[in-house]
Amino acid sequence: MNTNNIKKYAPQARNQFRDAVIQKLTTLGISADKKGNLQIADAELVGETVRYGQFDYPKSTLTRRDRLVKRAREQGFDVLVEHCAYTWFNRLCAIRYMEIHGYLDHGFRMLSHPDNPTGFEVLDHVPEVAEALLPEKKAQLVEMKLSGNQDEAIYRELLLAQCHALHRAMPFLFEAVDDEAELLLPDNLTRTDSILRGLVDGIPEEDWQEVEVIGWLYQFYISEKKDAVIGKVVKSEDIPAATQLFTPNWIVQYLVQNSVGRQWLQTYPDSPLKGKMDYYIEPAEQTPEVQAQLAAITPASIEPESIKVLDPACGSGHILIEAYNVLKNIYEERGYRARDIPQLILENNIFGLDIDDRAAQLSGFALLMMARQDDRRIFTRDVRLNIVSLQESLHLDIAKLWQQLNFHQQSQTGSIGDMFAENTPLSHTDSAEYQLLMRTLKRFVNAKTLGSLIQVPQEEEAELKAFLDALYRLEQEGDFQQKTAAKTFIPYIQQAWILAQRYDAVVANPPYMGSNWMNEMLKVYAKRYFPNSKSDLFSMFIEQSFFMVKKGGNAGLIVMEAWMFLASYEKFRIDIINNKNIHDLIHMPYEGKGKTPLGINFGTSAVIFENSYIKHKKTHFSCIRYYEIDESGIPHNFPVMNLKNKVVSLASFNELPNKTFAYWTSDDLINVFIKNRRTVGDMANPNQALVTGNTEEYIRKWYEVSINKIGFNCQSRIEAKNTLRKWFPYNKGGDFRNWYGNFEHVVNWENDGFELQNTLHPSGNRIWAHNFVLDSIFKESIVWSKITSGKPCFRYSPKGFLFDDASGVCTFNEGTKEFLIGLLCSNINTSLQEIINPTLNIQPANIRDIPIPKDISSFPKNTVTKLLEIHKQDWDSYETSWDMKKVHIFSILSDNNLLSDIYCNLLNEWGELYKTTLELELDNNKNILNCYNITNKSDNDNIITSYISLTCNPNYRYRNEQAQNRKGRLQSDTLSELISYSIGCQMGRYSLDREGLVYAHEGNKGFAELVDEGAYKTFPADNDGILPLMDDEWFDDDVTSRVKEFVRTVWGEEHLQENLEFIAESLCLYAIKPKKGESALDTIRRYLSTQFWKDHMKMYKKRPIYWLFSSGKEKAFECLVYLHRYNDATLARMRTEYVVPLLARYQANIDRLNEQVDGASGGEATRLKRERDSLSKKFNELRSFDDRLRHYADMRISIDLDDGVKVNYGKFGDLLADVKAITGNAPEII
Repeated sequence: MNTNNIKKYAPQARNQFRDAVIQKLTTLGISADKKGNLQIADAELVGETVRYGQFDYPKSTLTRRDRLVKRAREQGFDVLVEHCAYTWFNRLCAIRYMEIHGYLDHGFRMLSHPDNPTGFEVLDHVPEVAEALLPEKKAQLVEMKLSGNQDEAIYRELLLAQCHALHRAMPFLFEAVDDEAELLLPDNLTRTDSILRGLVDGIPEEDWQEVEVIGWLYQFYISEKKDAVIGKVVKSEDIPAATQLFTPNWIVQYLVQNSVGRQWLQTYPDSPLKGKMDYYIEPAEQTPEVQAQLAAITPASIEPESIKVLDPACGSGHILIEAYNVLKNIYEERGYRARDIPQLILENNIFGLDIDDRAAQLSGFALLMMARQDDRRIFTRDVRLNIVSLQESLHLDIAKLWQQLNFHQQSQTGSIGDMFAENTPLSHTDSAEYQLLMRTLKRFVNAKTLGSLIQVPQEEEAELKAFLDALYRLEQEGDFQQKTAAKTFIPYIQQAWILAQRYDAVVANPPYMGSNWMNEMLKVYAKRYFPNSKSDLFSMFIEQSFFMVKKGGNAGLIVMEAWMFLASYEKFRIDIINNKNIHDLIHMPYEGKGKTPLGINFGTSAVIFENSYIKHKKTHFSCIRYYEIDESGIPHNFPVMNLKNKVVSLASFNELPNKTFAYWTSDDLINVFIKNRRTVGDMANPNQALVTGNTEEYIRKWYEVSINKIGFNCQSRIEAKNTLRKWFPYNKGGDFRNWYGNFEHVVNWENDGFELQNTLHPSGNRIWAHNFVLDSIFKESIVWSKITSGKPCFRYSPKGFLFDDASGVCTFNEGTKEFLIGLLCSNINTSLQEIINPTLNIQPANIRDIPIPKDISSFPKNTVTKLLEIHKQDWDSYETSWDMKKVHIFSILSDNNLLSDIYCNLLNEWGELYKTTLELELDNNKNILNCYNITNKSDNDNIITSYISLTCNPNYRYRNEQAQNRKGRLQSDTLSELISYSIGCQMGRYSLDREGLVYAHEGNKGFAELVDEGAYKTFPADNDGILPLMDDEWFDDDVTSRVKEFVRTVWGEEHLQENLEFIAESLCLYAIKPKKGESALDTIRRYLSTQFWKDHMKMYKKRPIYWLFSSGKEKAFECLVYLHRYNDATLARMRTEYVVPLLARYQANIDRLNEQVDGASGGEATRLKRERDSLSKKFNELRSFDDRLRHYADMRISIDLDDGVKVNYGKFGDLLADVKAITGNAPEII
C-alpha cells in the first residue's frame, strides 16, 4: 500500500495529540515546569463544581482526576501525556477504520460524513444513534439537537458513548464508563480545525481498505520518538520506540507460510493450502535416511484447534493477521462452519506478547477486524483474546490484594470483617495458588524491559491456567473487592500462562538492539540467561524462541544477519549447527548501495528454524539483493534464482572459520580451509590501529599544514623524533583503492607522540587515545579500508607512516610482502572474506584468519611489483599526492603542441596502462590460485572493470555514473585539473622550472628567496598570492588572463587559440554547460568564476588551499588567496590593490552609463539602464564588503596552519565563501 499520506500525517498527529492532552491536563491542574517537575493544583470544591487552579469542572470528575494525579506521580508527567495521547489516537483510528468498513452497529459514520467533507454523519441522525448508544439520554440529546447550537456537546456525548459501546468487544482499547482518559478527550471536535480533521482529511479512504493501515499508522506515529532515542543507552520506557520495525507483507507471509503452513503440509502434503501460499518454499531434497527420520517425527494427524502460534513481539499484529489467514484456510479445509472459525482462531490458536501497550491494543484491534470480516456478530461473542501487553508487578500491594482476593474464602464473601486490621497476618500463604502468584509476580518486576525474554517453566502451564480460570470467575462472580483484586492479578497470570505454553510455531520480527545500547539491568539479564546470544536483542529472541516452541515445532524470524557471520556469535552458531535444523533461510544483505526489503541499511535474514535435530538434514538458502526487488521491496520473482541459491547441510559450516553461515561457499573454497591450516596470522600481524579520540585536534589533510613541518620517510620512532617535525604521514582508510594510494592525512606525532600518549580523556579516567601499535608504526606494512562498500581493498604502505583504526595495519615477515599483498588484492581473497566476514566492516581478525598455502616459495613476485609501480605512478599523477612531480598531461610529448592531440595521446597511454593492469591482475589471480592448487579457475577472469582502481580508469573513477557519460567527464575533469595546476603555478605552489611542490610553507616566508633563485623564471608566480577571480577583466593578474598566458608559455603562440578552444570545449562536456556564441576565453572565465571553486572544494575535500574571498551573490569582487602564502598583511593588500581601485572603476562606469542613458532612447536606453543597475548593485555590495574587509584588515589576523583549515577559515567572518560548509558553523556577521 502507499504509505506516503500516513508517513506525513502520523508524526504530526503525535505532536498534536500530545499538545491537546497537555492542554486538557493543564485545565485539570496537572502540569510540569520547564525542568519537568510535576505541578499539581489543589482541588477546591465550590458547590457542585470543583476548581483546579483557574478551571471549573463538575464535581463528578474528582475521582477520575485523582487517578490522573496518581498516574502522573507514579509514571511521570511526560509518560502520562504520551500514554493518554496514543490512547486517544488509537481509539480514533480504530473508529475511523470501523466506520469506513461499516462495522459500527448503528450504521452511521462517527468521525466523518459521506457527503459533507467537514460534517459528521451521526449529527444528522441523533435519534437513531442515541437510541443505539445512549437510550437513557435520547430525549435530552434530541432536544439539544433541536436547539440548533449544541452540536459540540452532542458530539462529545455520542463519541464517548461509542467508546463505551465498543468496550465489550475491545476492552483492551476502549475502557468502561468512568475511564479517567475521557477527561483528556480534546475539545472543539466539531470545528474545522479540529484534531480529527487530519485523521479524516490527511489519509484518503482508499488507504483504509486493508487492516495493515493500523500498523503503518503506529510505525510512523512513533517515528520521531524512535529517532530521538536511537544511538543512546535506551531506557525501559523507550525500548518500544527504539526497537520496533514494521515488517513488509511478503516477509510476513514467508515466515508464517513456511512455519504454520509448513507444519500442516508435513502431515497433509496434498492439502490445497499449498496453492494458497505464494511465499511457501518446497522442502530441500533429503537423503532416504533423513526422510525416514522426518517421517518418524511427523504427526499422523493434526486438529486445527490444537495449533498454537505465538508472536512474542507482536507489535501492531501484522504477523498474527497472516497467521489468522493461514489458520482460516486450515479450518475451512477441515469443514468447520464459517461463522465459528474466527472465534476458534482467536481463542485457541493465536497468541501475542509485547512490552508496548499501544502495540498490543492495535494488534488486538487488527485481529478483531479480520474476524469481523468473517463474522458480523463477533463483537457480541465476548471473545477473550490472547494478546497481551506485558505488565510490571513492581508497584503492586500484593498483601492487600491477596486479602481482597479472599481466594480460599477465609472470610465471608462480601464481608470485610477484620481482614484489614493492623498486623493481621496473611492467610493461606502456603497454598499452591499463593506460591504460584508470588513466583509469577517476581518474574515480572522488570517486564517492560525484559518482555518475552522472561522464561516461565512449561511445568507451570496447567497450574497457571487453572488459577487464571478461577480469577476470571471471581472477576465475574466475586464481591466488589474480589473483582478488583482478580482484575488486577489477571494480566500477570495470563501473561505467565502464555509464556509457559509451548507453541507449534513462534513467528516474529523481534526487536533489534545491540548490547551497547542496553540498560544495565538488561545487560545483566542477557549475560545470565543468554550467554551465547547476548550481543543483541534479536539473537536473544532467536534463542528464546527455541525455549517457547514445541519439540519439532518451527520458529520463523526476520533478524539481522550478524548472527550468521560475526565472531561474537560463534558459540551460538555451534549450538544451532549441533542441536537444531533450519528449513530454509532467505538472506537479504546490504551491499552499501540500493535498498533492502525492510528499507534499512543493514543486512537481514528471514529464517525458519526447526526445534529438532536430524544429522545431515539439508537447508535451502537463498539471497535477495537490492537489484532483485522492486520499489516496494518485493522480489521481482520468488524464490529468487541466482548463484547464491544453495542446498547445504549446516554441518558443512563446521569447516569454515568461526563456523560462519557462508552458505554460498564452493567445495574448492571449503577445501582451502580444510587443507591449509596456516593462516596470515602465522606470517603477519594484522592489528587495530590508533584511535586518537579527537580527530579534529590531531589529524589534518597533508596540504593543510606547512610542508616543512611534515616528517616524510622516517624509518623509525627515533628518527621521527629527531626530525623535530610535528606532522607525519597517516594512513586513514578511504575510498575503494587497491595496491597503492589514499595517502591524504598527517597526524600530530611530535616528540614521539607525547601529546597523544599523555592527554587524558575528558572523564579523567584514562588516556584519550589508544591502540598506538608502537611496534608497527613507521614500518613497511599493508593497510585496508575498514569500512567497505562491498568489495574489500588493500594497499601497500611504505615506511614512514602511522596508522588509523579506519585503515588498520598489517606488518609482515621479511620476504612475504609481495605474496601477502598479491593474496589480499586477489579475487580469491574477496571470496574468502565473504566467508570469514561477509559484512561491510573488515577487522584485523578477518585478515588474520585467511588460510595460507603450505608452500609460497614459487609465487612470482614480479607481477605484484609491477602492479605496485603502476598504482604509485597513477596516484602521483594528481596534485592531491605529495609526491606529484608534474600534472598528468605534462607527461605526454607532442611535436605540434596541440592540446587535443596531447590529450588523445594521454588517453591512449591510459588505455594501455589499463590493459596492462588488467593482465597483471589476471596473472596475480592465477598465481594465487596455483598456490592453493585450485584447478577450477573460472572466477579468475571475472575482474570487473570498475575495480581496476586507477584514477585514469573512468570505469573506476566514475563507477556510480552512467557508462555513456564517463568518457566526456574524464576529458572535462582532466582539463579542469590542468587549470587547477596552472593556478598552482600562478600561486607559486608549483613551477614550470621545478618538479613537485615548490612552495607549501607558511606565511609567505621564504617565497622571495625562491623568486630570487629563479624558481619561477619561465612562468612568474603572482607576487602576493592573491588572484582576482572576476567575470570580466578588471585586473592585470586576473586568473583567466594568467591561464591564457600559462597555455601560451607551455605550448606556444602558434596553437594558442586552438588550445584555448579545446580547453573550453572540454569543460563544457561536464563541468559547465555550453553557451552559444561564447568565445573560448569567455567560457574559461565562466568556468573559473562559477565552477572552479566547487571543483577545488571537491578535490581538496572541503579543506581548500586556495581560499575564495567573495563580496556576495552579485560577485562584485572575488579572489583566490593561497593559504600557504597568507600573512597578516594579506587583507590590507587585497583592499588597497584590488577592492578600493575596483570601487573607483565601478563608480566611473556608473557615471559613464548615466551619461549614456541620458542620450539614449528605446531599446538602447533599456539596455544601458539594465547594465547600470547591475553595476550599481555590485557597487553597493562591494562598498559593504570593503567596510567589512577594512575591519578585518585592521585586525591583522594571523593564522597558524597547524590549526587546520576548519579553524582558520572561520576567522574571517563572511568575507569568505561557503564558511558553514567548511567550518560547520555560520560565519560571524559584523
